[in-house]
Amino acid sequence: MPLVPLHRIAQARSGDKGEGSNAGVIARSDAAYAFLKEHLTEERVRVHMAGINHGNVTRYDADNMRVLNFLLQDSLGGGGSASLKTDAQGKTHGLALLRMELDVPQVVLDATPEAAHPGETRAPGKGA
Repeated sequence: MPLVPLHRIAQARSGDKGEGSNAGVIARSDAAYAFLKEHLTEERVRVHMAGINHGNVTRYDADNMRVLNFLLQDSLGGGGSASLKTDAQGKTHGLALLRMELDVPQVVLDATPEAAHPGETRAPGKGA
């Protein structure tokens, strides 16, 4: 299985929730969502985000939107105005999560479109 960054099969949004933050991972396909639902666990996210989050991680599934929403319960050092952290609202936490690398089956990659990149000049589906 190829080792790929999470951003190959998903995108993310994040923000503050009091003293913690949430990072919503949005799968790019049904195949990616099924894979992530099994492999992107609370424990895996907790380990990956250990440098940012010092508390528990809780996952909430939104199957109808292909979203896994992770609550990082102690990631903001007291929250927005009380924190001395550079990102006191957790806006970069989704991007940090997308850097996680996963062994993804080729069948999932084949079923999942890659993200469009700003300034891309080639037509979709065409080689470089």
